[in-house]
Amino acid sequence: MSSIHELSFLKEKIQELKNDGVYRKLPVLEGANESEVTLNGKRVINLSSNNYLGFASHPRLKKAAIEAVEKYGVGAGAVRTIIGNMDIHEDMEKLLAEFKREEAVMVFQSGFNCNAGTIQAVTEKGDLIISDELNHASIIDGARLSRADKTVFKHADMNHLEEVLKEKRDNYRNVLIITDGVFSMDGDIAPLPDIVKLAEKYGAMTYVDDAHGSGVLGESGRGTVDHFGLHGRVDFTIGTLSKAIGVIGGYVAGSETMRDWLSHRGRPLLFSTSLPPAAVGSIMEAVRILMSTTEYTDKLWDNAKYFKEKISKLGFDIGKSETPITPVIIGEEAKTMEFSKKLFDKGVFVSGIVFPTVPKGTGRVRCMVTAGHTKEQLDRAVEVFKKVGEDMRIL
Repeated sequence: MSSIHELSFLKEKIQELKNDGVYRKLPVLEGANESEVTLNGKRVINLSSNNYLGFASHPRLKKAAIEAVEKYGVGAGAVRTIIGNMDIHEDMEKLLAEFKREEAVMVFQSGFNCNAGTIQAVTEKGDLIISDELNHASIIDGARLSRADKTVFKHADMNHLEEVLKEKRDNYRNVLIITDGVFSMDGDIAPLPDIVKLAEKYGAMTYVDDAHGSGVLGESGRGTVDHFGLHGRVDFTIGTLSKAIGVIGGYVAGSETMRDWLSHRGRPLLFSTSLPPAAVGSIMEAVRILMSTTEYTDKLWDNAKYFKEKISKLGFDIGKSETPITPVIIGEEAKTMEFSKKLFDKGVFVSGIVFPTVPKGTGRVRCMVTAGHTKEQLDRAVEVFKKVGEDMRIL
C-alpha cells in the first residue's frame, strides 16, 4: 500500500500529543450518567458531567421518551422543511417559548448547530460581529461561516467593547455583539445588562449563548436573560437541551421574525434530520418539571455553594466562578493531567482541561457539581482533592 494512505502526517501529529503529555483515549462510561458512575471499569464520583439537574436518567423523562417512541417511532425521517416537522416538534417549541418568556423558539439538533446555523443566517457581508474573546468554540466556528467582518473584545471588558463600537459602528450596516451567558471554563457570568445597554446605545443586536445558563440561572433555570430581567432586549438567546435539560439539542429564543427567517436560512435545519421523537418527548417533560418547581435548581445551587466553600477552604484556586462550574486551577499542562489522573485513581473523575481549550499555563480540572450529588459524595470528593493536593505539593 502506498504511504499516502497511511496518513503519516497525522501519525506525526498524534506522536506530538503523546510527547506533550496531552494524548488521551476516550473514557468509556458503563451505565447512566449519574453522580456516581462506573468509568473505564472503575467506580468513581462523577464531577465532570453537564447533567446539572440529574435529568439525564430521570424516571419521568425516560417514560416520556418511551411514550413518544410508541406513538411517533424512533426517527423523524426527514428534515423539518420536508416532512420531518412533527406536531410534537411544534409543541416543544411553543412550550420552550413559554418557559423562556419569549415570543418564539426555533429548535436545532444541538447547541453547536444553533451557533453554526444562526450566526451566518443573521449576518452577511457589510455587517460586523463583535465577540467576547472567551466565547465557546461553536461561536467562533459559527462566526467563521459568516461573510461578515469579525472583531473581538477583551473578556467581559465593557470599556473595550464601547471603544470597538465607537470606532467601528458607523462603518457597518448591522452589528451583532455575541457573548456566552455563562463562560464554560471559568464559570463566570457575562455582564449582560451592560452589554445590552451598549448595544442599545449604538444600535447593535445582542446574541447570548446560554448553554451553561439554561436550567441553571434565572427562575427555575430560565437562563441568564431571566436572571437579569432582560426579556425582549436580547435579540437571540441560545439554549441547550443537552446539559441541564439532560437530553440533546439546542434552541434559539427570540422573536417570531427570528423564527420565520431561521426556518428559511438555518442550514442545519434545512440539511439535517430533525430531533428524534424520544428526545422531544423527554425535553418537554423536563421543561414541564422546571415550570412546576424550583426544587432541582435549588438543590443544584445548594450543592454548588457547599462544594465551592470546602474546596476554597483547602486553599485551591477556583478562579472567579459565580456558577456551579468550579474550575480548580493547577497551571502547568502535564501537572494538570497528572492531578486529574491521581484523583481518578482515588475514586473521583474530573477531567483535566488544558491548552488549547484554555490559555497556556492555566490548566485546570473543571468540577461540575449537580443536583444529583449527595453531601456525602461531595465530602468524599473534597477529601480526595485534599489528599492528592498534598501529595503533589499543590496545597
